[in-house]
Amino acid sequence: MARAYAEGALDAGAEVRFLDVGQLAFDPLFLGYGAAQPLEPDLAAAQADIRWAGHLVWVYPIWWGAMPALLKGFIDRTFLPGYAFKYRAGSPLWDRLLAGRSGELLVTMDSPPWYFRWVTRMPGHHQMKKAILEYCGIRPVRVHSFGPVRTASKERLAGWVAHARDLGRRRGAKPGTASASPAPQAPASP
Repeated sequence: MARAYAEGALDAGAEVRFLDVGQLAFDPLFLGYGAAQPLEPDLAAAQADIRWAGHLVWVYPIWWGAMPALLKGFIDRTFLPGYAFKYRAGSPLWDRLLAGRSGELLVTMDSPPWYFRWVTRMPGHHQMKKAILEYCGIRPVRVHSFGPVRTASKERLAGWVAHARDLGRRRGAKPGTASASPAPQAPASP
């Protein structure tokens, strides 16, 4: 789906940078804001790509109600104070340093989307949209849920991929669009 979205955006004339989180060399264990933990070169390059992008697309599965641990580790290590947000001295407020960008989530799951929405109340969607991206100023953030994957036919899976390509094409057709697509499960970009 990540590759299809990127292809659609490229077909429409957008510039795209593709990040495959699973192919990056970094320690996903975050030691805390006070610890000395320099960014690995792949994370520094990812930060540059995110800063470059006007639209961020995240493609990932829901595992146990939330994003996979590797994606969470990527966010913990890259969305740091001074880069993604900045606390204000003597204030409970903060500055959103990634403002001016929009976001889009393409999320697969084994639960039916209605179940994820009404029974578990979409904890993973809220975490990514509200507690991470919007906290850092990325908005609007659109969410697309695809599931249940486990029981989906090949035709349905192909339809979801085609839908992702169409979403990319529509987004890519907007003037001035540039996308970085962090995708923990997709193949590396050429």
